[in-house]
Amino acid sequence: MKPEIASIGAATRIDGPLIYLRRNINVGFNEAVEVVDARGRVRLGRVAELDDDTIIVEVLESTAGLSLPDTRVRFQGEPLHFNVGPDILGRILDGVGRPLDHGPPVSAVRRLRIDGMSINPAARAQPRDFIETGVSAIDLMNSLVRGQKLPLFSGGGLPHDRLATAIAHQARLRDEASGGFAVVFAAIGVPYDTADRFREAMQNSGTLEHTVLFLNLASDSSTQRLLTPRYALTAAEYLAFIEGRHVLVILTDMTNYCEALREVSASHGDIPSRKGYPGFMYSDLASLFERAGCIDGLPGSLTQLPILTMPADDITHPIPDLSGYITEGQIVLDRDLDRRDIYPPIKVLPSLSRLMKDGTGGHYTHEDHPALSNQLYAAYARAIHVRVLASVMGTEGLAEVDRLFLEFGDHFEQKLVHQTAARSLEQSMSIGWELLRKLPPAELTRLNDAQIKRHIREETPK
Repeated sequence: MKPEIASIGAATRIDGPLIYLRRNINVGFNEAVEVVDARGRVRLGRVAELDDDTIIVEVLESTAGLSLPDTRVRFQGEPLHFNVGPDILGRILDGVGRPLDHGPPVSAVRRLRIDGMSINPAARAQPRDFIETGVSAIDLMNSLVRGQKLPLFSGGGLPHDRLATAIAHQARLRDEASGGFAVVFAAIGVPYDTADRFREAMQNSGTLEHTVLFLNLASDSSTQRLLTPRYALTAAEYLAFIEGRHVLVILTDMTNYCEALREVSASHGDIPSRKGYPGFMYSDLASLFERAGCIDGLPGSLTQLPILTMPADDITHPIPDLSGYITEGQIVLDRDLDRRDIYPPIKVLPSLSRLMKDGTGGHYTHEDHPALSNQLYAAYARAIHVRVLASVMGTEGLAEVDRLFLEFGDHFEQKLVHQTAARSLEQSMSIGWELLRKLPPAELTRLNDAQIKRHIREETPK
């Protein structure tokens, strides 16, 4: 469709990222636009609202320098699209898919709408199989399954950026014959130095070869921030469902996305809900998170690992609260573990992967993996309970078995959760069995006799 141009002087008001126009042509909601200033500079935008008399355009860049008399708006006659192709791997792009690596534009094999592919819900397949992240507290205790959406709940100042970079570098398929693996990494609203660290880490580690890196800076407009995960997920859908790859999408930080959503919503005049966030935030987040999954008949999969920082470490805050309803579990980072120099500071007990049972076990990882994970959970939970008792009555008042569990809890955090290098699942399991050998076999109620004989009893010290 040939672009239509709103007449010069149609702009009646500029309010932050929004331009208000008199409606003198027929346009559609969410239609892509180009805003041209007096010097001919073009800014990307989209139609955010419209009625019989007014069109409101969201500009995806700064509106500085725009003047009401000289602003022209070209309507594209279609929603925002993203040109994608196989050579998108290895590229560094900005929040709306434009090159930041001084390379040419991405060669377009497909042109896809950024609001996602239309997928018949009946065609969705059950997420299965295992993605190894190299992080013991995830691989062994809260396994990530292909097609799953598993958020990571962090807090301000915790090392979630370091963990995100490590997972992007270490994540792999255990069965390389099952198809290619790719990572789509989207940094949303991050400072320049953080974006530079992400860029350097990907380039220096060699991970960039199978990664697409989207960098949306804190200095970019809030309206652009709302589109960054959509561009990233469009690239991921192409790689997964057209190229047939198994794609891991890391989105950090979704709290910055939600703050931008609140800011733009307020500029529209929407009635705020809890803590000032718009009432539609749940459905907006769902429109992103539900783009993960597997499709019957297609070889690829799209797995999401969104990262968000909980304001004031409050897990009941609307952002983690709504994210938890949509996704299939959570990985929780703990400030107390971080203060004790345990990295990654993953708090195992409140963490949960609801699809772990569908992607672990004999066919996918190891036949004893689920039982080992369950036993470690049970033993660590008891150790935390004993810690509370010890803080009241001292270790001298504890039974001998309770002191063993108290020691187990310390070793669990220092030897299994804490790690300085990537571990394979087999290495993580080996550490888990070693920790359980310090406990009496009679207390290992989540293991069967064959597992105790195979992994515990033969090496239990007398």
